[in-house]
Amino acid sequence: MSVKFYIQSAVSKLIGFFLACLISLAIVVQFIKGPIQFIKLNVLKLKKRNVMPPCLNDPSLGNHDFVHLEDVRLHYVASGDEGKPLMLFLHGFPEFWYSWRYQIREFRKDYRVVAVDMRGYGDSDKPKGKENYVVQKLSGDIKQLIPALGYKKCFLVAHDWGGAVAWNFTSNYPEMVEKLVICNCPHPATFAKYLRTHFSQIKKYMMFFQIPMLPEFLLGMNDCASFDRMEEWFPNNKLTSDDIEAYKYTFSTKESRTGPVNYYRAAFNSEVRYSRKNKISVPTLVIWGDPDKALNTEMAELCREYVEDMKVKIGLRRLTKP
Repeated sequence: MSVKFYIQSAVSKLIGFFLACLISLAIVVQFIKGPIQFIKLNVLKLKKRNVMPPCLNDPSLGNHDFVHLEDVRLHYVASGDEGKPLMLFLHGFPEFWYSWRYQIREFRKDYRVVAVDMRGYGDSDKPKGKENYVVQKLSGDIKQLIPALGYKKCFLVAHDWGGAVAWNFTSNYPEMVEKLVICNCPHPATFAKYLRTHFSQIKKYMMFFQIPMLPEFLLGMNDCASFDRMEEWFPNNKLTSDDIEAYKYTFSTKESRTGPVNYYRAAFNSEVRYSRKNKISVPTLVIWGDPDKALNTEMAELCREYVEDMKVKIGLRRLTKP
């Protein structure tokens, strides 16, 4: 690995540690001001969720199944005729297969649609250690998954962290991707290059996630209250109370939150290089909801530097309720 990478990694950890100290201090102050209320919110209010919400067992979304890969077992939901082309969906953070419920219903008439829980998420295995979440392993899961489903290639649709994995997978195994659709995720090399002049794109939570345990605690505070604000993340989505409960059920335990956070920890501890000489040849569509609270929209067009055949579609997001 390069000296520059080690410096960036060290700086990110220092900033993460500083943020962790500030947040820890805020939590301590909150406890001192009202210990009984603090305990009620963060201990007594924690709800044990042992029963799957009915919406996750909706038969109209397809059948639940598992596939055993080399070192991990993945859960997925599949719908549509097995004789049709495979459309594979990869979710982002903090999501799981259910995030694709609308797309499953829309595309199953023409494809065999499969929405997978990526490793560390949902009902898939959650191996311990951030080294198990480097993008090479995540990409390797997809390489094994496609033939395990009975296919040689797929139409690959991915969002956010799933997009980062899809970019890497398509770069390394273009013969296994018929077409690539990326939602709100820049090519990793585009993102790295963009950061040189737009360091503000490194969000505070990315660095904060480098700290052990505390991020998982905050995500679970007040009975996973962060998921009550999901409409702020997905402003065009019509989220029901059942949808929100499905997310809380999925991320209700510390273990269920550690795997997803480890994606960020692993990213800051491994270096992957991409070359402009080896552009992605697979036809690619980049769909971008604008504005994106995490990533600048102009990065969508900048991805062309690493893709031979690419189209970009920008969609305006509603940020407030009507």
